[in-house]
Amino acid sequence: MWTVPHTNTQFTSQLVGREDELDRLSGVLERARAGEARAVLISGDAGVGKTRALDELAGRAAEAGMTVLVGHCVDLGDVGLPYLPFTEILGTLAADERFASVLGGHPVTERLLGGGTDAAGDVNRRLRLFEDVAALLAEVAGIAPLLLVLEDLHWADQSSRDLLRFLLSRNVLQRPTGGPHDHRLAVFASYRADDLHRRHPLRPLLAELVRLPAVERLELQPLPDADVARLVRSLRDKPLPDASVHRIVERAEGNAFYAEELVAATDAPAGSVPSGLADVLLIRFEQLSDTAQQVLRTAAVAGRRVGHDLLRDAVGLPEEGLEAVLREAVGRQLLVPGDGDTYSFRHALAREAVYADLLPGERARLHGMFARLLAGRGRQSGSAAERAHHYRESHDLPEALAASLEAADHAQSVGAPAEELRHIEAALDLWTAVEASGRPAGSDAVTLTLRASAAAAHAGESHRAVSLTRSALAGLGQDADLELATRVRYTLAGNLLNVDNLPAALAHSREALDLIPADPPSATWVWAAATYVMVAARMGDDDQDEDALRVGGQALLAAEDLGVADARADLLISMTFHGGGSNRRSPEGRAQLQEARDLARRSGNAPVEMRALFNLAVGSLESGDLEGCLGWAAEGLDRAGRSGLLSAPYPREMRYLRQLVQFTLGQWDECARDAAEDTGAMSRAGSAGPGLFVALARGDFTAVERARALLEGPFDWMNTLVAGIVRTDAAAWRGDAEEAVRALRYTLDALTGSASTPPDVTVRLAALALSAVADSAAQLRMRGDEEEAKRRAETAAGLVEQARASAARGEDGTPQGPEGQAWLARAEAEWTRAVSGPDPAAWEKAVTAFAYGNVYERTRCRLRLAEALLAADRREEAAAEAETVRQEADRLGATLLREQLDALVRRSRLTVPSRDAAAVLTSREQDVLRLLALGRSNRLIGEELFISPKTASVHVSNILAKLGAASRTEAVGVAYRQGLITTEPSPTD
Repeated sequence: MWTVPHTNTQFTSQLVGREDELDRLSGVLERARAGEARAVLISGDAGVGKTRALDELAGRAAEAGMTVLVGHCVDLGDVGLPYLPFTEILGTLAADERFASVLGGHPVTERLLGGGTDAAGDVNRRLRLFEDVAALLAEVAGIAPLLLVLEDLHWADQSSRDLLRFLLSRNVLQRPTGGPHDHRLAVFASYRADDLHRRHPLRPLLAELVRLPAVERLELQPLPDADVARLVRSLRDKPLPDASVHRIVERAEGNAFYAEELVAATDAPAGSVPSGLADVLLIRFEQLSDTAQQVLRTAAVAGRRVGHDLLRDAVGLPEEGLEAVLREAVGRQLLVPGDGDTYSFRHALAREAVYADLLPGERARLHGMFARLLAGRGRQSGSAAERAHHYRESHDLPEALAASLEAADHAQSVGAPAEELRHIEAALDLWTAVEASGRPAGSDAVTLTLRASAAAAHAGESHRAVSLTRSALAGLGQDADLELATRVRYTLAGNLLNVDNLPAALAHSREALDLIPADPPSATWVWAAATYVMVAARMGDDDQDEDALRVGGQALLAAEDLGVADARADLLISMTFHGGGSNRRSPEGRAQLQEARDLARRSGNAPVEMRALFNLAVGSLESGDLEGCLGWAAEGLDRAGRSGLLSAPYPREMRYLRQLVQFTLGQWDECARDAAEDTGAMSRAGSAGPGLFVALARGDFTAVERARALLEGPFDWMNTLVAGIVRTDAAAWRGDAEEAVRALRYTLDALTGSASTPPDVTVRLAALALSAVADSAAQLRMRGDEEEAKRRAETAAGLVEQARASAARGEDGTPQGPEGQAWLARAEAEWTRAVSGPDPAAWEKAVTAFAYGNVYERTRCRLRLAEALLAADRREEAAAEAETVRQEADRLGATLLREQLDALVRRSRLTVPSRDAAAVLTSREQDVLRLLALGRSNRLIGEELFISPKTASVHVSNILAKLGAASRTEAVGVAYRQGLITTEPSPTD
């Protein structure tokens, strides 16, 4: 096997992403090895990863037995050396004695190795040289398939460009007329797209080459954010905070080199550009004329994007002069024309580097000029934020304060709470720096801080909302207005409730209620009472419940008398937790919640309306009305979307409910898709928990680590719940009874906190842990270890008691609905299995209990029923149950359940009904096969089916094995012949 080691660039990080591009180029290599010569021109911005991808492909080619030759073009300015990359290639061949005889047969090529001056002489000698180089490469390719890599063509000298044109257009890629492909050769040539200004000499050559049938072009686009985040995390031994990762991803804009430089400079001041990276970014800038450089400096002060008219007014150039300068900057690919007569820096970091190069006084002067220009254009919508920025950077703080508040008002009016929060916090930072006479009339720091806390809550920044409200409380003076002091306290209580700090929430809500008199009644007292009743509902304490009923009844009457409809709505919602039989599952409770929804809607209070819709959705779920739950959640999310509140707590919970119902109904692909869309934008990642349930059920145990990561940072009730379910269930699948019990106990301790009633999820967690304990007890009995099996049975007895207590008295003091009772039925069946062995009657009851709509859990119980029927020697019934389990597990792609079923069938020698030809493959494998036929890569298959590329690869391997195929192409052909697929595949490279 003839190979020449390829140039191995030393990279500090692993290759991340680029699966599709690597698959495409690997296909070119495969065709080249089969005798079809091909060339690919690979473009991309500097730092996007061209060299890294080529290095990976060169490694693959060498491993496949190809000869790999690499030539580099180098920027030598006006002194360019002719044929430099080809001289490097020939030097590599000359250094290897295995190619001595080949080189000896082509003496003309020695001119290149001897210096190249003579080689660049008259036309005849050049032609002989070109033909000799082509013949040499053809002979090398005849010995073993050849990969020729030419890097950085944008720096290539004219002679190298001419030789490349000859090789690709007239020789090595051409086949004899009417003859077969006979050159086992691939040429990969890379160049920087951002270096190709309009007069660059490589442009005409590229235009000529891409018209050749054997030449194709591949542009490396910036990496997706998810891949950049993976790269960033791989570069540090100790994990970076998520906020740092997100900031680097945002600034790198898909450029791998920029991301690596930014990671290396994580200890530098925030927002600065690392010096090494700045030097790279400024090279092209410094090639501009002096006038163009000054225009770009001015544009950098404006921001990433600037309008033509605004830039013209700022630089003071005549129209013709400005257009000439902009044409220069666009030609050098520093600026990019955009919509609406605007120009943008090609990359945000280039703008940052130019901006950082300004002198401090120059920077302040330009910011002041932009602020005045924007103010002179009128206070049109959207400009307040820009004016605030420019005024602040020019040190005009009173104007910056006024513009920040104006920007906050605009953000509030368009339903953008995150932006509103940012502008209010900017105003708060400026508040003390501005003299009282320069501050807006009728406003104060406490009220402004209280507004900021509301914006933070609406934006989903619950812990930030608590911090801001505590700051407002600390800012209250001794002579503070009574109503304002009360508002601060009950707002703090509500925010503390959102972060699950129940004792503090109760204390502050009680303090607010006691601070303001109930008589005469006021809207402020009503809201204080509503907050107290809401907090008391979460406490689950009987004494507290009695007091909350009294206060709630009094506040309902006061709210009606005062016409405070939204406060009355909020009270009606809370009273469903204090009204005994009128809970959110009962007809009376649902009617009360709908009344609250209507009151809140009429009053225009979107957060209270969403609270009502959330409780209607949960009540439907608890009642077993899954379609009803989806309907209420959809209404709530629609309302949140129209109000700009999709990140607020209740909409987040409704997204979780929607995904949970999708998971429950067996709509797993939809669930995984929604979870993937939510995770990136949601502050409480546990809201995408059902996506983790799907991943685990499909055999992806990385879900456990992702679930464990939810426990990092401040306590979050939903994150803790999701992590507990995933960790307990994963331990059960792995057969680790001790870990399952540990996960359950940790979760319940964290979730219960100071509440007197354990959370409703207790029964589910107990059932999952019981599964692992029962498995362990069964194995111990099989080994004859009765003493240890007895101890496992004692553990099971304690767990089933927890399940019974939870199902009998939920968080609202009443028995749980169909879902809780179904989990109790499973817990009872697992307890029986742990104590005395599987009982068909117990498992039949569990199967029936989950018939309210939980497809997966019902199927899991069917598998246990099949096991129990086998133990009772009812094999025919067991076979029927097993076949039902197999069909449902395949439809869901429930890998772990299918594996458990297959093990039971093998162990018991159970005969199940035969399947037709199509059923040779699982449902998931048939989905993968369909995408294989369309030419999809493993990464694209994973994205479309919401599985990882690794899982997709496993499915592909299984398909090949089952169909007896040696390659993906052969598998598709076999599938067509057997009628497993019928759709014609699309052409692939």
